[in-house]
Amino acid sequence: MAKAGDRAKGTARMSVWLEGKAPRTRRSDQPSTLDRDRITEVTVKLLDADGLAKFSMRRLAGELGVTAMSVYWYVDTKDDLLELALDHVFGGLELPESQSPGDWRGRLRALAAQYRALLVRHPWVATLHGNFLNIGPHSMDFSRRVQTVIKDTGLSTTGQRGAIAAVFQFVYGFGTIEGNFVQRCAAAGMTQDEYYREAMGAFGRRPELAEDFHKAEELMEGADGETVEEIREADFGVALDVLVAGIEALVAQEAAAGAQA
Repeated sequence: MAKAGDRAKGTARMSVWLEGKAPRTRRSDQPSTLDRDRITEVTVKLLDADGLAKFSMRRLAGELGVTAMSVYWYVDTKDDLLELALDHVFGGLELPESQSPGDWRGRLRALAAQYRALLVRHPWVATLHGNFLNIGPHSMDFSRRVQTVIKDTGLSTTGQRGAIAAVFQFVYGFGTIEGNFVQRCAAAGMTQDEYYREAMGAFGRRPELAEDFHKAEELMEGADGETVEEIREADFGVALDVLVAGIEALVAQEAAAGAQA
C-alpha cells in the first residue's frame, strides 16, 4: 500500500483515477457492509455535517465502526478518499439530455443551476475542486455535457474556452459565496433573512459607513418583501442572462469576422 511520504519523494501526486488500481474487495475479517462505496458515502455525510477542516480518517473510522487501518485497506490516502467523495457528489447531478444545437441556452442554464446547487449543498466541494484534477467518471460526464453545450453555440475553440470559463467560474464564485453564507447563518442559529437583517442593521448604525449603506439601499430598491433566497435567485438569473447575451454577441462577432475573411 503506497504511503503519502513515499509519493512525496517521487513524482507529484496526480489523481486516484490515474493510478489504474481496481477497488480492493472486502477482507474476511471486516464487516460485510464495508466497501469503498460505503466508505465514500459516509465520507460525504461527514464532510456535509462537519466540513473539510474537521474531517479525519479516525473520525471516519469511528463513524463506520471500524479501525482506521480497515479504511486504508480500501483507499491508500486521505486525498484519494476526498477525490472519491468529490466525484460521488457529481454523480447526484440531474444533467439535461443532449438536444438540438439550437437549444444550447436552456441546457447551459440548467447545467449552471445544477453546478450552483452542488456547491451550496456541499460547501467543501469548492476547496477540493481547486486542489484535485477532478477527472472521475461523474465529474467527466458533467464536463462533457458542458463542452457539448458550448460547442453547440458555434463558437471557435478559443471562444468555447472563454465561454466555459466565463460561465462556470462565475457559477463557482457565486455558489461558493452562497454556500459559505448558508453555513454561516446555520452556525449562528439564524435564518438567512434574520442574519441579513441583523448584519444590515449593524452596518446602518455606523456613521462612517452611512454613504456606503445608502448606496446598498439604492441597489436593493424594489426588493422590499423579498427573501434573501429570492433576491439571490433573481441576481443569479440576471447574471446568467448577461453571460448568455455575451456568448450570443461573440458568436455574431466571429460570424461577421469569418464572412469578411
